Amino acid sequence: MIDIRKLKELVRLMVENDLSELDLKDKEETVTVKRGGSGGAPVVYAAPVAAAAPVAATAPVAAPAAAAAAAVVALPAIESPMVGTFYLSAGPDKPPFVSIGSTVGPDTTVCLIEAMKIFNEIKAETSGTVEAVLVKSGQPVEFGQPLFRIRPS
Repeated sequence: MIDIRKLKELVRLMVENDLSELDLKDKEETVTVKRGGSGGAPVVYAAPVAAAAPVAATAPVAAPAAAAAAAVVALPAIESPMVGTFYLSAGPDKPPFVSIGSTVGPDTTVCLIEAMKIFNEIKAETSGTVEAVLVKSGQPVEFGQPLFRIRPS
């Protein structure tokens, strides 16, 4: 049986990285987590894996994508200070304020959040390198929602 804490972590990774499906296998079980496009809750399918002939000195199989996602999730986040609509640039024809690999300082504007027809500049408030952009431009965001993951400098 799958550990509920691991399952919750997988669901959180899916939501934060906008994944629609995740398949994991190990020696004892297979887990498939899917979520619909309508924002519904993820659905989990768990099935035992048929026993295979034992293999001597087998190294554990690691999921490189899951390991990379877990490493990014461990980084500090720039969170939304308000509810509103997230914009990565000042306009559709303007370049984004930051992108993956951009170096930011405490006073660097990283995005705009529109709330009640007012565009609010969001500052990084930290120094480092942008490792992940977690929200797409034009999407609604909640208070405290992670927007970017930053590797501190």
